[in-house]
Amino acid sequence: MVGADAVMLPTALWAALVLKFDRLSFSVADHWDLFLVGTGAAILIFSILGLYRAIIRFIGPQAMVVVVVGIVLSAGTLAVYDRMHEQSQIPLSALAIYAALALLYLAASRFIVRYMFYYGLNGHAEATRVAIYGAGDAGAKLSSVLRGGPDFEPVAFIDDKRALRGSRINGIKVFDPAELPALVKELRIGRVLLAMPAASRRRRREILERLEPLGVHVQSLPDLSEIISGKARIDELREVDAGDLLGRDAVPPDPALYDRSIRGRSVMVTGAGGSIGSELCRQILRCSPHRLVLFEMSEIALYQIERELIETARTLKCPTEIVPLLGNAHHRPRLREVLSAFGVQTVYHAAAYKHVPIVEHNIIEGIHNNVISTWYAAEAALETNVDTFVLVSTDKAVNPANVMGATKRFAELVLQALQQRSRHTRFCMVRFGNVLASSGSVVPLFQEQIRGGGPVTVTHPDVMRYFMTIPEAAQLVIQAGAMATGGDVFVLDMGQPVRIDDLARRLISLMGLTIRDQSNPDGDIEINYMGLRAAEKLFEELLIGANVAGTEHPKIMRAIEHCLPWEKTKQILDELLVALASFDCPRSMALLSDAVAEYPRRRNIRDYVWTSKTPAAFGDDDRKVTEFAAKRRSPESGARASESNPRIL
Repeated sequence: MVGADAVMLPTALWAALVLKFDRLSFSVADHWDLFLVGTGAAILIFSILGLYRAIIRFIGPQAMVVVVVGIVLSAGTLAVYDRMHEQSQIPLSALAIYAALALLYLAASRFIVRYMFYYGLNGHAEATRVAIYGAGDAGAKLSSVLRGGPDFEPVAFIDDKRALRGSRINGIKVFDPAELPALVKELRIGRVLLAMPAASRRRRREILERLEPLGVHVQSLPDLSEIISGKARIDELREVDAGDLLGRDAVPPDPALYDRSIRGRSVMVTGAGGSIGSELCRQILRCSPHRLVLFEMSEIALYQIERELIETARTLKCPTEIVPLLGNAHHRPRLREVLSAFGVQTVYHAAAYKHVPIVEHNIIEGIHNNVISTWYAAEAALETNVDTFVLVSTDKAVNPANVMGATKRFAELVLQALQQRSRHTRFCMVRFGNVLASSGSVVPLFQEQIRGGGPVTVTHPDVMRYFMTIPEAAQLVIQAGAMATGGDVFVLDMGQPVRIDDLARRLISLMGLTIRDQSNPDGDIEINYMGLRAAEKLFEELLIGANVAGTEHPKIMRAIEHCLPWEKTKQILDELLVALASFDCPRSMALLSDAVAEYPRRRNIRDYVWTSKTPAAFGDDDRKVTEFAAKRRSPESGARASESNPRIL
C-alpha cells in the first residue's frame, strides 16, 4: 500500500498540474521538491491516521473518513510549503484537482483490492451460498462480516417489508419470502441465516415453519437480550433455538414481584450450580439483593457460577455480596448455621436429582436428596425464621409413575405439612415442565446426535412433554415465591405439550438434513425408537384434579390440592429414615406410596445395588423378598447401617 501510494500520489499531482496548465511539458525535474514534499507528507499523515494498519479485506466506509482527512492535510501541507517560496508555483485550483484525483485513486484502489479478496483470492466459488432472512441493521452487519471471510457468500436478503423489496444492501438484492423456494434452486443456497434478534418467538416459529420444507440448514443470531447483556455478539451464529420451535413468547416478568422477595434482602439458592439454580442466581443478582448465598455440593459448579456472578456484578456495578458455600442439603446442622450466619430471608431450594431413569435405579439416594434434604432444609428455615422458602418442583410430581416424581410430590407434601407448624416462614412450591437446554434435556442430545450423523433416539413416537426455557422457569420461581401465602402450589400456563418425535424431525430438517426411513432410504439421519424408559410416562400433567385459582400474574395459577397432617407426615418420615438406614428398598417404596396416594405400590425394584444383592431366585415372590428385607432390617444390620451412614443420625 505504501509503495503503490508512493508511485500514484506524485502521478496524481503531475496530472493535476498538467490539467491546470493544459500542457504535457510540465517538468517534474524542475519541481522535484514539490513532488517529494507532497508525497512524503501524504504518506506520513496516512501512517499517523492508521490507514496502513487497516486490513484491506475488512476495510469499511470509515476508511473513507481517514482518506479524506489525510488528503486535505497533505494538500494543505503542500500549499504551505509552496507559499514559503517567493514565487508560488502551484495555484490553489491545481491543489483542488490534485485532492480530487488522489481521493479517487485512494478510494478506488482500496475497494478494488477488497473486491478481489472477496471474489478472487478467497475462492468464493467454493463458499457456502447463504440467504439472510432480515434486511435490517443486524442483517446488513452480518452480510459485511460474512463477506470478509472465505466460508460464506451472502447472495440474497429475504424480508417481509414491502418497502425493502427490490432494493440492495451491501450490493445484495432484497427478495420477497415467497420467492425463497425458487431462489434456493436458482442461486444454489445451502444455508438460511435468521438475522432477526428482536423478533418474537411466535414470529420466528412462523418463519421456521416456512423454511422447514426447503431442506436448507437454518441458523440464527442470538436473542436481542443476550446481545445487549454482552452474552453474545450480533455476528455469532447458532443452531436454531428449540425455544423458537415452541413458538411461545416468554411471559414478561412483573418488576414488583421480582423486588418483593429479593431487593435489599439476603437470599440463598441451594443447588446454585445447576441449570435452574444458576439461572436463578443470574436473575436474582439483577434485582440487587443485599447478599446472595450460593449453596452447592459440586466444587467445580460452585467455582464456575461464582466467577460468572462476580463478573456480572462488576459489569452491572451491583453492590451485592456474593457468598459461595460448599455444602449438602443432607446436613441439617450445616444448613442451620449458614441460614443463621448470613441472616437469610428467602431460600430457593433447587437442589434435587431430576433424571428419571437414574433416580429409578438409585432409589435410596433419590429419596435422600429429594425428600430428606428438602425436609432438613425446610426445618432449618423454620428454626432460623426464614421469611420465604420456595421449592423448585416438577410436573412429574403429578400422578407420579416413577420414583423421581413420587419423591418430588412427597417433598411438596412435607412443605405443606410444615406450613401447619409455621408461624413465620411461608413455604411454597413451583411446578413446571421440562426445561430446554438444561442438563439431561432432550434438545441438546438431539443436536449432538444430528451433528454426529445420527441416529436420533426417541423413546416413543407418541411421547409428549411440556417445555419452557431456563429463563422462563427461573422467572416463574421468583415471581411465584413473591406471591406465596403459605403452602401454595404454583403452576405455569405452559400452552400445548410438544410431541418429541415432531421436535426431532424439525431439528433434523432445519439443520439442512433429511430423515432416513423406508420412504427415503438415502436420507441423512435415522430416527430410532427405543421404547419408554423405566417408569416413564407418555404424557405429563401439571395439576392433580382441576381445582385451580388465578393469581395476580396472568400466566401463573395456584393449584388447590390435598395434603397430609404434620403428625402423619412426620411418622412416615421417621419410618423412612429407618428404611433408608438399612437400605430397605421395598419398605422405602412402600412408605413413598403411603405418603403419595397417587403413586401405586410397586413390586419391581430397579435399584442397581438392591437387585445386585437380592437373590435372583426370589423373582416376584413377595413373601421371600419381604423375608429377605426383614433380615436386612434386623437390629444388627440396622446398627451397622447407621454407623456407616452417620448423616441419618
